[in-house]
Amino acid sequence: MSIEITTLDPEHDADEWNRYVDRSDGTNPFHRAEALRLQADDTDTTLHLLAGFKGQEPVGIFPVFEYARGPITGAFSPAPRSWSCYLGPSVLNIDKLKQRKADRRVQRFLAGCLHWIDEEIAPLYARFVAAEFEDVRPFMWNEYDVEPEYTYVVDLDGTEAQLLDRFSSDARSNIRNADESSYTIEEGGVADVGRIVEQVAKRYENQGRSFQLSTTFAESVYKDLPDGSIRPYVCRVDGDVLGGILVVESESTRYRWQGGVKPDVDVDIAINDLLDWAVMRDGLESGLDRYDLVGAGVPSINRYKAKFNPRLETTYNITAGSFGLDLAIDAYRKHR
Repeated sequence: MSIEITTLDPEHDADEWNRYVDRSDGTNPFHRAEALRLQADDTDTTLHLLAGFKGQEPVGIFPVFEYARGPITGAFSPAPRSWSCYLGPSVLNIDKLKQRKADRRVQRFLAGCLHWIDEEIAPLYARFVAAEFEDVRPFMWNEYDVEPEYTYVVDLDGTEAQLLDRFSSDARSNIRNADESSYTIEEGGVADVGRIVEQVAKRYENQGRSFQLSTTFAESVYKDLPDGSIRPYVCRVDGDVLGGILVVESESTRYRWQGGVKPDVDVDIAINDLLDWAVMRDGLESGLDRYDLVGAGVPSINRYKAKFNPRLETTYNITAGSFGLDLAIDAYRKHR
């Protein structure tokens, strides 16, 4: 039986879509209909919720954003310059299949999605980011360019002491020797979401780099997604917020989405070490499996992330079409 690709309505079919998200492998809160609608509004794109069915059985989901400006068209997942967490396709009801059947199902699902994209959007350029989605071969078989990228992942297993013992000596020392009376780390609220984003934006500005994530979008995602999907961890010293990390939480994983920038003031504690430790410690206590540090492609930042003894995992940047369109879209985003 072939796989049929249908589109769900982001408003009226949101509950159905979210049920598939909950049952799919490797999804995160940004796959939910609420977050996808916010991405579409924020980037001025059109959202298409592609779902694959074998008869009545759902086999996969693929959120796609259509970008159209005059003769320029593009297909993206996540939305262009949205600064969201990972998106791309995901499959469900595949775990119990033998490898041959699993391969065939993934191939047919993705082939159907890519055919739909070609027919309905006809993009001059396409870019998808696949993470926690291992079988990207169908993209290559459909003449997409697949480039590996990397992230660091800390396994949240064992006891709290065993987790800490795996860190580098300086990280262990920074955490164990910090004067607990001199700081507090807590999970904040919507105002802290804005503070963290503004702190990151200032850091980018000081480095002469563009940063399109708006406080409005981040705060809306925090408010619209289920409780606990976005967790703003903040470190206060003498009542002032000196650092923070925005954490995205799925059923099994915490993602280090934004934050963790170097504080503007000098203090005697390693604020980011303590923040990351709090995120990992609480995740371990909650029974989560992983802490994805989101990225391992910048040597200067990798040195910091590697102190937590993470594993290196592969993600994929999947593209097709006209070179340079991504830059044109970036320029459009900067001037919106």
